[in-house]
Amino acid sequence: MPTTAPRLSLAVVCVLMGSSLALAQTCPAPSAIAKGLTLPLAAVRYLADDALAGRLAGSAGERCAGDYIAGEFRRLGLRPAGAAGTFFQDVPLASVLNPHAAGGTGRNVMAALDGANAALKGEWIVVGAHYDHLGEGGSPSSLAPGDRAIHNGADDNASGVAAMLEVAERLVAAARPSRSVLFIAFTGEETGLLGSAHFVANPTIGPGVMTAMINMDMVGRLAGGSLIVSGVDTADEWRALLDPAAARAGVTLAMRGEGYGPSDHSSFYVKDVPVLHFFTNTHGDYHKPSDDWEKIDGPGLEKVAAIVTEVVSAAARRPARLTLRRGAGQPPPPPGAPSPASSSAYLGSVPDFTPVDRGVKLSGVTPGSPADQAGLRTGDVVLGIGTHDVADLQAMTDALRAYKPGETVALRFLRGTETRTIQVTLGSRAAIAR
Repeated sequence: MPTTAPRLSLAVVCVLMGSSLALAQTCPAPSAIAKGLTLPLAAVRYLADDALAGRLAGSAGERCAGDYIAGEFRRLGLRPAGAAGTFFQDVPLASVLNPHAAGGTGRNVMAALDGANAALKGEWIVVGAHYDHLGEGGSPSSLAPGDRAIHNGADDNASGVAAMLEVAERLVAAARPSRSVLFIAFTGEETGLLGSAHFVANPTIGPGVMTAMINMDMVGRLAGGSLIVSGVDTADEWRALLDPAAARAGVTLAMRGEGYGPSDHSSFYVKDVPVLHFFTNTHGDYHKPSDDWEKIDGPGLEKVAAIVTEVVSAAARRPARLTLRRGAGQPPPPPGAPSPASSSAYLGSVPDFTPVDRGVKLSGVTPGSPADQAGLRTGDVVLGIGTHDVADLQAMTDALRAYKPGETVALRFLRGTETRTIQVTLGSRAAIAR
C-alpha cells in the first residue's frame, strides 16, 4: 500500500522510556489517527497506520507502537511491569535459528493488575499478544523477492493487541481479581517467538508463579464465524470456563486441544504453563499488504475480548490453580535440533488462505510435487488426508505429520461441488531442502 497518511501534521515527540537507547523519537499522534474511535478498534486503527511502516521488530515504527501500548497501559492505571520500573523489557532480536531475524533490539511492553488476595497475588495469569509485523515485506510475506510494500498487519496482530487492551480496560473497571494479571505485548513473534521466549527465560514478576497464559493472535475477522481456541487440553478446567463465556457472547467455539503452535503461547506451554490461543482463522490478506484496519470486524473483536475477560476473571478468582495437563500436542524441537518439518511428509500444496466452510482451499500446487503428480489443482479444497479429517490449515499440517515420506494415502477433496478421492504418494521435505 502506498504511504498516503500525512506524517508531519500528525507528529508529536514521544520520549522512549525503558530502552537502553533512551532516544527521543517523532511518532504520530493517536488522537489524530484514531479520532472518533474507541477501544478496541481505535488501537487497531493506530497500530495499522502506514506511519508505523509495518511495525517490524526493532524498527522506529515498532517503537512508536510500543510507546502507544505503554500509553494505554498508563491511561488504564496499570502498574509498569517491565525492567527498572518501566513498561518495557529489551529483547535481543538476533536469532541463530532464524536467518530472517532482524537483529538489534526490540521491546516487550508489559503492565500489571495486582491481585487483591495477599495469599494469591503472587500467582500470575498472563494475557498476551504480539505487536510486531513484517515491515515492508521480505520473508515470510507474500511479496516476490525484492518487492517492498508496507504490511500494516491489522489482523496480524494489531487485532490481538487491541483485544488485549480491551480486556485490560474491562478488568480494571471490575472488582480486582484474587490473582494478579500480567498484560504483555510481545515483539519478535514473526521471526521466531523471540519476545515471548525472552520473557519466559527472564520473567519480570520476581518470585511470582505463572499459572496460565492466554494468547490472542489474529482475532479480528470473526464476522459470525467460529472462534478457534487451541490449548483446551492443557488444563482440566479450560472447557468448563470457556463454554459459558462463549454462550453469553453468542459465539460458537471450535476447540482444539494442543498447547503448541506457531505463536507466543508455545513459549509458555513448554515451561509447563497452561495456555489458550484465540484465533479467528486465516484469510486471503494473511501476510499481505492488504491486511488493513478497515477489514477488521469491530463488534466481533469486542466479543472475543468479552470471552477472554470472563475466562481470565474466572481463572483469577477460583480458589485453586488450574490443573496443568502436559503432553497436549507435539512440542517444538530443542535449539539446534532438526525441525520435525524437515523429515515430515510433503504434499506440495499451496494454501489460498481464503476462508471456506471446511477444509483447505488451494491457490496452486508446486510443479512436480506429489500434489501435482496426483492431479490436484488450483481451487481444489482438501477435506481429508488418510484417516485424518482436514477442517483447517492446522489440521492439514497435523495430518501430514502423521505420515512418513513414501507412504501412499487416500486424499479427499472438493472440486466444484463434487467430492473426489485420489491416491497420493507423499514426498519428503528433507529431499526438497536438498
